[in-house]
Amino acid sequence: MYFVPGQPVTAVVQRIEIHKLRQGEHLILGFSIGGGIDQDPGQNPFSEDKTDKGIYVTRVTPGGPAEVADLRMGDKIMQVNGWDMTMVTHDQARKRLTKKNEKVVRLLVTRKSLEEAVKHSMTTYPKQ
Repeated sequence: MYFVPGQPVTAVVQRIEIHKLRQGEHLILGFSIGGGIDQDPGQNPFSEDKTDKGIYVTRVTPGGPAEVADLRMGDKIMQVNGWDMTMVTHDQARKRLTKKNEKVVRLLVTRKSLEEAVKHSMTTYPKQ
């Protein structure tokens, strides 16, 4: 995905709804994140050009709520419950995902395979 700061972002997204799992006092999502505007994008293994400061899924717990919802390692989180996640710090993203009063988290994510599928379909099925 090509990104220019301050310009609108065009991305192929997938909706994912995660129902948090209660473990005692805690609500578990079953995934970890990396990235954020306050982090070094050069350390992000999912950024192709090493300049993307987005929020990425870095780990998915096998059998956990995120895996059941089809969230995948490497997914870029674009929105959480309607909130834009393209220009947030790591801590802002973590807080948005772990709000205690929300039992369901609705994400918009993009992943490389989604973009590739759209590009392929555009070349396979030309306009008539």
